[in-house]
Amino acid sequence: MQQSQHILVIRFSAMGDVAMTVPVIKAVLTQNPQVNITVVSNAFFQPLFEGIDRCHFYQANLKQQHKGIGGIFRLYKELKKNAQINAIADLHNVLRSSILKLFFRSGGYKIATIDKGRAEKKALTRKENKVFQPLTTTHERYADVFRQLGLVVDIKMQIPVFNKRRIPAAVATLLETGKKIIGIAPFAQYKEKMYPLEKMQAVVQLLVAENNSVLLFGGGEKESAVLQQWENDLENVHSVAGKFSFAEELAIISNLSTMVSMDSANMHLAALFGVPVVSIWGATHPYAGFTSWGLLPENIVQADLYCRPCSVFGNKPCYRGDHACMQMITRDIILEKITGMSDV
Repeated sequence: MQQSQHILVIRFSAMGDVAMTVPVIKAVLTQNPQVNITVVSNAFFQPLFEGIDRCHFYQANLKQQHKGIGGIFRLYKELKKNAQINAIADLHNVLRSSILKLFFRSGGYKIATIDKGRAEKKALTRKENKVFQPLTTTHERYADVFRQLGLVVDIKMQIPVFNKRRIPAAVATLLETGKKIIGIAPFAQYKEKMYPLEKMQAVVQLLVAENNSVLLFGGGEKESAVLQQWENDLENVHSVAGKFSFAEELAIISNLSTMVSMDSANMHLAALFGVPVVSIWGATHPYAGFTSWGLLPENIVQADLYCRPCSVFGNKPCYRGDHACMQMITRDIILEKITGMSDV
């Protein structure tokens, strides 16, 4: 009989990276019935883990009671009260997670840490002598951490993550029966990963003209204001930005026919529900390993340019100065991908 394990998984941020842990954690629990997992992360992300058997969640507030070294020690003491935890899986490998691990290491816990492949990613993104080849995916890097703890993890077995959820009534009443529901998430954390907004608005107009309903996704006051203006200007276009809880947004996403997203969190969120994703890539590249769960190569929209990728996260300004990686992508290319996917 296999010995039971209770693993503490550390991944504090960001949303897309936390979402990428979900299919791996579910695979671990499915293939290792002796294992329980507690995820410690930002409280906002808790809905991502609801409904996963033997998966628990602990809220970390790194801006208040768990801020700084003293706060992380407080977090350690709180987590340590769960006497069943006997191993640590660090899927983040940043200063905060390293400090937390240091406290657990003094207690004799078994610890495994992600290898982010920083040297390989630097070679992939440098200007000169670029080593242009696909790297180990983030999903596999996460899985390797659990393998270090002696677990069987096969993520090539594409298990479904979540089923469709009940769409909030406030959204359901806006949607016309018989029309496909296309999600558009035009924003990203960095502008180098964003398709020009005026071009994306033109895509939305064409989708509406082809008798689709469009739901707009974003976050924060500025993004919400832009999307609200699109809603005001176009028929059958509705912004959900800032109007629903995160759990409700997940339910809305689960009902989409297709999600159109940059290399950003909404790409990963849609993938958790098996929603087909059209993803648009600019400064970043799928070779860095951050594609969403089950994303098909033919559904990636990108320009073939010698300078791509110029960064792993899209946080460096375009050194050409023309943002050609996005400007070269026409609205017709995107529309063709969406229409072809919707017809399947």
